[in-house]
Amino acid sequence: MGKRKTQRKNATMLDSDDDNSSVSSSSTTRSDRMSVSASEEVEFNKDSLLDEAVDALYEKRGSTREKALAVIIEAFNSNLQQGQQFVERKFATLLHQCLNSIKKGSSKEISLASHTIGLLALTVGPGDNAREILEESMIPLSQAFKSGSDPSKTASLLECMAVITFVGGDDPEDTEKSMQIIWQVVHPKLGSNVVAVKPSAAVITAVVSAWSFLLTTMDGWRLSPKLWQESITYLSSLLDKDDRSVRIAAGEALAVIFEMGSLEKFAAETKGSSDGSVSEGNKSKEGFSYIQGLKGKILNQVRDLSVEAGGKGSAKKDLNNQRNLFKDVLEFLEDCYSPNTSMKIGGDLLQTSSWSQLIQLNFLRCFLAGGFTKHMQENEFLQDIFGFTPNKRNLLGSEHMSNGEKRMYKSPNSALNKARTQLLNKQRMLSAVRTLGTMLLM
Repeated sequence: MGKRKTQRKNATMLDSDDDNSSVSSSSTTRSDRMSVSASEEVEFNKDSLLDEAVDALYEKRGSTREKALAVIIEAFNSNLQQGQQFVERKFATLLHQCLNSIKKGSSKEISLASHTIGLLALTVGPGDNAREILEESMIPLSQAFKSGSDPSKTASLLECMAVITFVGGDDPEDTEKSMQIIWQVVHPKLGSNVVAVKPSAAVITAVVSAWSFLLTTMDGWRLSPKLWQESITYLSSLLDKDDRSVRIAAGEALAVIFEMGSLEKFAAETKGSSDGSVSEGNKSKEGFSYIQGLKGKILNQVRDLSVEAGGKGSAKKDLNNQRNLFKDVLEFLEDCYSPNTSMKIGGDLLQTSSWSQLIQLNFLRCFLAGGFTKHMQENEFLQDIFGFTPNKRNLLGSEHMSNGEKRMYKSPNSALNKARTQLLNKQRMLSAVRTLGTMLLM
């Protein structure tokens, strides 16, 4: 009972009538001191803020839990070392409270809790904890896909499942199982009492992106010929859709499939699958011809999309991205040339030289958003994935903060700064009460 009262008391700093808080880009905290006025500074204990945010996850009011999750996300994005120290103490508590939010929360709370679990996996890195996250989360995530059809919630669940599998999947069976669950979001197993619901463009994009992200870690030989035929045929059909984000996601997935040589393997396997009978031989020839025809169709689709004039699809800003992507895919299909990319992170170059690396980078960059730079500079797991070694001099001092990080740190509207303000107001009030009490006793 005492613990419950303490949790409720601690949660008050996150409980207000402002329901506009949401997951924002990370604010990079470089100092433990915050200026309150021209003549006053107050020591701010970041660990206590995280402790109070976790306590607030026990609250009955959904908006309080949502704000607590937003604070945790922002803290995990802004200070990886602090996050690692925190999960050493509160790993199990945080995981299970997030899973409770996924089971019982609103769409917004489910989205925030899913993102938190994904961040938790990236923070702890491969090992027993990441394995526990995957095992404990699979059933709640799978069930949450069936509860409602909010696109942003579904996208968050898909990202979460992909990330925790990427980090915690110890063997290919884990990855294949997650890929099947993800695929079933757009290709559900229909029973007598199940009605198919047409997925939105946003959901299709999220499914294909999460599926191809996990595909980059797989050996194509493990997937069955039936699954290859279904997935390649479906991805080819997506290239004809009106939504550019769908076409781009499908193009990236097909690029990974071609890079793995999976289409050629599938075609060769189909061609050589005959047992010697005439009927089986004819089926094999038909299957081989189908795959070769599908490859030719995809090549023509990619060529057309690489020079599209812009009349197809409403998101005009994505036209150049689409053209550039499909020019790269076309060059790869025709000349086997993989795109080489590089980006600066704190003055150091992160480079990719394959489609698999590029898809992994884009997916994690999107998932981490404003926390991507911080994680690449401090997260050894991600550094190992991309072969990236940051120069330590770039990790020191606020002079190396990006303009975006500085804006987020200074912004009074960020979840972390709102929580700081509420905590500081609380500290001032308690100080005033103590002062008044001392004066009355004199």
